[in-house]
Amino acid sequence: MNPSTLALIKTALAEDIATGDITSMAFIPEAMRSHGRIITRHPAVIAGLAVAIEVFRQVDSNNEVTLCAAEGEGLEAGAPLLEVSGPTRSLLTAERVVLNFLGRLTGIASLTRRYVDAVVGTGVLILDTRKMTPGWRILEKEAVKAGGGKNHRQGLFDAILVKDNHLVALGPEGLSRLPQVLQKIRADHPTLKIEIEADTLEQVSFFLEQREVNTILLDNMSLEQLRTAVALRQQKNRNVRLEASGGITLEKIRAVAETGIDEISLGALTHSAVWADLSMEFEYTFVG
Repeated sequence: MNPSTLALIKTALAEDIATGDITSMAFIPEAMRSHGRIITRHPAVIAGLAVAIEVFRQVDSNNEVTLCAAEGEGLEAGAPLLEVSGPTRSLLTAERVVLNFLGRLTGIASLTRRYVDAVVGTGVLILDTRKMTPGWRILEKEAVKAGGGKNHRQGLFDAILVKDNHLVALGPEGLSRLPQVLQKIRADHPTLKIEIEADTLEQVSFFLEQREVNTILLDNMSLEQLRTAVALRQQKNRNVRLEASGGITLEKIRAVAETGIDEISLGALTHSAVWADLSMEFEYTFVG
């Protein structure tokens, strides 16, 4: 388990349990044990199973979890994700935190799969962005992968993405200085991907002439502009990848993918994902 994920789990448990689960301690005999399962109430693509197992383990090492599904597997309504056995008190104490993690991550994986399915056959990759819940980035990016998407970059440290504000910050002569800046970036970071955001086709044409650039991000462009950008790429530099982003919905994404671009990045995968409706149901209890 990644140390940051483990710390997040412990934080989630601490804020929920604090000094103790007083309801379970009052109602449930200490010797009682239960067996239950977590199910999905609607079709869903599952993500977060390893986190769920760790939450149960952190609450009580006597909890035993058996997986009924695999990460990234699509389930129908009513299907179980996992079964769990252990002291009844500990299962009830862990329940909400487990469902919170699974609900959030399964929601992301399920939405990602819908976007991935919408572009099947085009060869276009579906990418996430850095629009993530603070502290949840590793988990949310794994959920995107479970849904069939790809991770754009982990953060500011593992790829170069020159955005419009970077260019504005260079001043009025920003574009004229760009070739020298890109050359220095490539010299300082020879193995990292360099991507640059374009708001206009004039910028696309200019960026295609910069041999250091690996990918051009086509921001909020129309279908006609995207097709023109693809044609420019074919004329000037076929090695550069083209990524579309900005306001791309499920209804529009197929048309965007068919323009000939290579990638589509979507903040919606994480910031607009609806939590999956999951529940834990006891199948039987007994006194151990």
